[in-house]
Amino acid sequence: MTQMIRVTYLIETPGDPEAIAAKIAADQSTGTFTELPGETEALRARHAARVESLTPLPDHDQPAIPQGAGITGPFRRARATIAYPLESIGTDIAALITVTTGGVFAMRGLTGIRVVGLDLPQAFACHPGPQFGIEGSRRLMGVPQGPMIASIIKPSLGLSPEDTAQVVRMLCEAGVDFIKDDEKMMSPAYAPLKARVDAIMPVIRDHADRTGKKVMYAFGISSADPDVMMRNHDHVVAQGGNAAVVNINSVGHGGFSFLRKRSQLCLHAHRNGWDLLTRHPGLGYDFGPYQQIWRLLGLDQFQINGIGAKYWEPDDSFVQSFADVSRPIFSDADRPLPVVCSGQWGGQAFETWRRTGQTLDLMYLGGGGIHGHPNGPAAGVRSIRHAWQAAQAGLTIQQAAAEDPDFRAAYEKWGRP
Repeated sequence: MTQMIRVTYLIETPGDPEAIAAKIAADQSTGTFTELPGETEALRARHAARVESLTPLPDHDQPAIPQGAGITGPFRRARATIAYPLESIGTDIAALITVTTGGVFAMRGLTGIRVVGLDLPQAFACHPGPQFGIEGSRRLMGVPQGPMIASIIKPSLGLSPEDTAQVVRMLCEAGVDFIKDDEKMMSPAYAPLKARVDAIMPVIRDHADRTGKKVMYAFGISSADPDVMMRNHDHVVAQGGNAAVVNINSVGHGGFSFLRKRSQLCLHAHRNGWDLLTRHPGLGYDFGPYQQIWRLLGLDQFQINGIGAKYWEPDDSFVQSFADVSRPIFSDADRPLPVVCSGQWGGQAFETWRRTGQTLDLMYLGGGGIHGHPNGPAAGVRSIRHAWQAAQAGLTIQQAAAEDPDFRAAYEKWGRP
């Protein structure tokens, strides 16, 4: 039986969605041009994509196109699943993207198209997937159970490497499990990557020697040049580091694949740029199909925003993203560690616990929620740990504030209406 790659699209058109779906299937597989010499109906049938299902949706009265483009509503919408023969595409990610998603946005007759589902056959298990994932991250951080509590250092502070190392020392003493460079921190003139690594890793090693706990620090090694990125990687490894932040959309599928196949580091993925692909409800990608590709390529930890995020993403979208990355593609081994982030303090732990299925397999990343705590970073870390314990115990946020002074101080600063 022919193995198929199935892609589900949300289609919006002033015309007939069924005809548009059929045109997408033809155009993205066998083409719509005149038959070539030697081409037969049997050959075309073997390689043709086909529309497997089409579900009409309520019409949409608001155009998903700029005014004056010459197309007027009402617009008809449908969900269409198109099956592409694996034999015609293979398992290369560039080929998959080119055929099943890239070209569809150029189709005539569409006022909107969005990739909302991706079902890959077992053949795609040939990609490496996470090297460390959830269990490896726990092992490297020395956190066998419970949420992994993390913080971040922002580049807007303009800190020198030596000043950054002092912040790292403070965070280690505060009790975090993980620290990361902000995604915008790669190798600025005031704090080049090599100098940052050389200043920070002695602090990490000293803390480990004194306490037995090696805090994971993820350095921003991203570069558009894979050779530069690998040199960055190698310097982190040489200094005893075990993690890196990678801006996946900036380095691209090929750059990330190049890194993963050679990497000795736990790869913490930042998805900046994904918002460009998803904010318009009628265009781009849902997170579900988007994240599958990066997981197959081998990221270990995936930032996905959080409850009450400081950015645009609604809570329901975060909850769906959490479910997406937590669901195996082919096996549990291909699940990355979900990283809950974006304006988090202890107060969001209660809804996060409830809405993500009461799991502790996550990293909880607090920037201002730790650095900005009224009683200092150590109190910020304690307040977050207490919040997670209280959430597991079924307490309300008010009950948690009543029984712990550190969390009460955080609640009074960030949680009161």
